[in-house]
Amino acid sequence: MVMRRSSAGTDDARVPPSAGRGSGRPSAPAPRRLRPVLPAPVLVLGSVVSVQFGQALGKGLIGEAGGPWGVVALRLSLASAVLLVWWRPRLPATRGDRLLVLAFGTSIAGMNLVYPAMARLPLGVAVTLQLMGPLALALGSARRWRDALWGVLAVAGVLLFATPGPAGSLPLSGLAFALASAASMGTYLLLSRRVGARLSGGGPLALAVAWAAVLTVPCGLLESGGSRLVQPPLLAVALGVAVLSSVVPYSLELTALRRMPVRVVGILQSLEPVLAGLAGLLLLRERLTVAQWAAIGCIAAASAGAVATGRPEAAGTRRDRDSVRRRLTGLSRAPR
Repeated sequence: MVMRRSSAGTDDARVPPSAGRGSGRPSAPAPRRLRPVLPAPVLVLGSVVSVQFGQALGKGLIGEAGGPWGVVALRLSLASAVLLVWWRPRLPATRGDRLLVLAFGTSIAGMNLVYPAMARLPLGVAVTLQLMGPLALALGSARRWRDALWGVLAVAGVLLFATPGPAGSLPLSGLAFALASAASMGTYLLLSRRVGARLSGGGPLALAVAWAAVLTVPCGLLESGGSRLVQPPLLAVALGVAVLSSVVPYSLELTALRRMPVRVVGILQSLEPVLAGLAGLLLLRERLTVAQWAAIGCIAAASAGAVATGRPEAAGTRRDRDSVRRRLTGLSRAPR
């Protein structure tokens, strides 16, 4: 008879199946195969690469889909269909929770304004400006004067995008869409925390993405005419975009967050603008100027610095950890 520790923490007496009647001794346990485990930073970097190459692939579909709103309509409708089938959510019980989910979905729809921005700007520029939303939140919680350095660095990056010459010859409409996406991304992060604290599981995310699809699909149908969005080749590539930009990075990040602090993951994710610039160069043949690369470097460094030197999270209680776990399992990455 072998004493094993159960998941509840109590000793549980179990008889090995091989130790039958008349057997003199229990057989030795079968050797366990060790699976190779990738380091957690490699998983985060894989997530960053997947997101940005997925978005580059999505930008390449803009012409085929009849415009950026066609791509947004395909991404959100396919993502919502998968999430609704997977989670089978119920509507929240209270009116306040229903309004919260609607606001959450509206912020997800707003984040997808990065696609109209990408139709007018290089991928690296659009993604870098989108990062300004989370960066503004991080800087807003700063309490030390030296944290203002990261704000100055971020402003310097934005000014480099606006310098006279090729670096600053960016259409104002593209900049407006990118900054609107940044504001929506910051709002999304705030609402994600609130939803994760009040509602459990992935059901709220599924409902929010479905609402985002309701808001954006009519725009895609009007822009593209509708018929081209249901072509099988386009649907297949759009599904690949959804997998690369949502399913794969979410899975990698969730695994990495079990092995390393959230702060370190945030620092590594600050490389997204740099990877976006590389993805635009390799897949879309978008060449950035030296000033634009310098701007991307400034904003990425400001983001990493703001995360690295921000206020450390206090050791959480069990309730705090459970809340974080719920956010990771259901709300950590919405389709962007």
